[in-house]
Amino acid sequence: MKSRVVGAELLLLLLLLQLQLHLLLVLGAVRAPRCTHPARCTDPPRRYTADWPSLDSRPLPAWFDEAKFGVFVHWGVFSVPAWGSEWFWWHWKGEKLPQYESFMNENYPPNFTYGDFGPRFTARFFHPDSWANLFEAAGAKYVVLTTKHHEGFTNWPSPVSWNWNSKDLGPHRDLVGELGTAIRNRNIRYGLYHSLLEWFHPLYLRDKKNGFKTQHFVRAKTMPELYDLVSRYKPDLIWSDGEWECPDTYWNSTNFLAWLYNDSPVKDVVVVNDRWGQNCSCRHGGYYNCQDKFKPETLPDHKWEMCTSIDKLSWGYRRDMAMADIASESRIISELIQTVSLGGNYLLNIGPTKDGLIVPIFQERLLAVGKWLSINGEAIYASKPWRVQSEKNTTSVWYTSKGSAVYAIFLHWPEDGILSLKSPITTSTTEVTMLGIEKHLKWSPNPGKGLLVYLPQLPPSALPTEFAWTVKLTGVE
Repeated sequence: MKSRVVGAELLLLLLLLQLQLHLLLVLGAVRAPRCTHPARCTDPPRRYTADWPSLDSRPLPAWFDEAKFGVFVHWGVFSVPAWGSEWFWWHWKGEKLPQYESFMNENYPPNFTYGDFGPRFTARFFHPDSWANLFEAAGAKYVVLTTKHHEGFTNWPSPVSWNWNSKDLGPHRDLVGELGTAIRNRNIRYGLYHSLLEWFHPLYLRDKKNGFKTQHFVRAKTMPELYDLVSRYKPDLIWSDGEWECPDTYWNSTNFLAWLYNDSPVKDVVVVNDRWGQNCSCRHGGYYNCQDKFKPETLPDHKWEMCTSIDKLSWGYRRDMAMADIASESRIISELIQTVSLGGNYLLNIGPTKDGLIVPIFQERLLAVGKWLSINGEAIYASKPWRVQSEKNTTSVWYTSKGSAVYAIFLHWPEDGILSLKSPITTSTTEVTMLGIEKHLKWSPNPGKGLLVYLPQLPPSALPTEFAWTVKLTGVE
């Protein structure tokens, strides 16, 4: 009997202790134990609120600035007519341009609709591993694929784009998923382009008629697709577009980005651009595109990207493109150098055919970039802008830096074989080399300021590259 009393007393005591502990916790008198191993202690992840001051304060994941060079791919139903540009449908039915009317009358039967192009988008020769091999050989560190352009056709089985997607119609394949697998097998980052608007979607047209005071299209189409893309493919980058007709409040952009940064499966690595509403370009988002083919004159104070196309007149494939429309190797490499020197990334676009082929001229240009980067990539990847970005002289010099090294990339070989650099300040430990050449280069102080570099006396065929050479400087200020 006595043991039962003692047991009851112990049970009562334990209950009292639990109650006391609970009260202390509620009142805040008991705090979590202090971390005694600082290396293991981590602050709770920061939460971002759905407003631009908070979202804009998020640090850009480091991989994007280190990548420097990416490949853009514009591919969709517009690749079937392959004429004019990827804006074919709008020019034909939105603006009703006479040349597009004539093109259709001359090449397609009466009553042919844009939707009739869908089954002809076959992707028959699309081999994602071949594309990925090409992009890897080009030296691309990220690839951005159009998941949906303004025409609304989705290159994945979107659950809200019934019978106007690549699984139900045309290829009958998940193009986004297939390319993503091939890209990631090569340790290349995968980005997804997505257009917020769709020119002729009935719900978008209804919202437009209502002065964008309603959001039928956003709730039924745009946002479900964005959430689906992120959850399904876990992209490293979201390249938003098609924002220009409406403010970000119509698109619910800040709510989406808050979820993306706080709770999505890619919250720690994902990067976004600045096209989230007509008031956002060059002001809000992750990095800035500002406008197509944006090229600042001086070093911006915010991370940016220049997107441009090998075909100077179109982003999508055109059957009638001429050689004069194609950017030269030297122009492309020069733009890459200038962009990186000014702190930007360079995103170079190609347009595959409706069959999924990348035409030889596009392959040739990409491989030329890869060949140049195989020698000069040290001055490009993971580099930082130097205190001076360029010297406009007869050789046209652009600078980058990495750690204590400074890289001077010159676009024209001086006739006398002596490269004059005005900006670097030499020291007793200054050494000069050329990327792709093993031996050190001789140099002397420049009578004015800087230094004179005596370039190797080699025939053009023996030089590391055919265009744009890099001098590496160490021990300079």
